[in-house]
Amino acid sequence: MKNLIIASTSTIHASGYLDYLLDELSLFFKDAKTILFIPYARPSGISYDEYTAKAKKAFHTINKNLKGIHEFENPIKAIEEAEALFTGGGNTFVLLNALYKNRLLAPLQKAIQNGTPYLGTSAGSNICGLTINTTNDMPIVYPPSFKALGLIPFNINPHYLDPISNNKHMGETRETRIKEFHEFNTQPVIGLREGSWLRVTGNSIVLKGDLTARVFEYNKTPFEVKTSTELNHIK
Repeated sequence: MKNLIIASTSTIHASGYLDYLLDELSLFFKDAKTILFIPYARPSGISYDEYTAKAKKAFHTINKNLKGIHEFENPIKAIEEAEALFTGGGNTFVLLNALYKNRLLAPLQKAIQNGTPYLGTSAGSNICGLTINTTNDMPIVYPPSFKALGLIPFNINPHYLDPISNNKHMGETRETRIKEFHEFNTQPVIGLREGSWLRVTGNSIVLKGDLTARVFEYNKTPFEVKTSTELNHIK
């Protein structure tokens, strides 16, 4: 049975790394001693070791060990034997490209479908959807495909931002860009605001956090859903 937390971000406002989620994660990872970390997204181009050290420090506060997948000689076997999984944020194209390069998409899908707890933040959330086409990141590398893990029946737009009233910025809003996406694609998109996450348990997908999320469906008017709303009907 699938068991996931798909979070918009790792940090909100001036809080520390994963601070807003740590109480939730303490329960979510209660049966795991060690969490396998996938640092491939490399925010700001930091090294795998630097990224792993940052994540390890946060998990130490809830008495969990964390080990980077790059520390294993066989990353496929590491996923197969993992007690729990965490994919951090950064650049989604870089992340997906590394997963394809290391032939890890199928092992990840299988492990998660079989119940291995999975946490994704930002880029690590983007890859849970059908494709990564609704990421906010620059395509600085070109993965073999934009097709992602497909663990949920829609796409994610993490860090979703609303238009700012009286802002003189003349660029496209997030809503405009998602509408452009729907000129060529039909899958729904969930705009996850900072501090929000999806809790996936089996076939149940529930919005968590204090804020609403914005739902974009093909050829329909976008709408808001409140926290604790079940979203498994959106597909």
